[in-house]
Amino acid sequence: MLETTRFLWTATRGHRLRPWRSPFLRWRLETFTGLHAEEVRLRDFWHFLLAERGQLLRFSRWLAEMRGYAAHSNLAP
Repeated sequence: MLETTRFLWTATRGHRLRPWRSPFLRWRLETFTGLHAEEVRLRDFWHFLLAERGQLLRFSRWLAEMRGYAAHSNLAP
């Protein structure tokens, strides 16, 4: 859950109270769903979150794993 929060915090910079207006998240929704970025609204954003929550949880676990690898590689001499 911490990784998801960290990702959303960085991905919504400047749009934290309205994440569906974030250019980065709009672009990601466009590439994932095919919906044009200019057309993404709050309804579309929430529908995506609910419909793809399993994929988003898997992404969060993968992200945590990758950050763990990065942290271990930084500790090596």
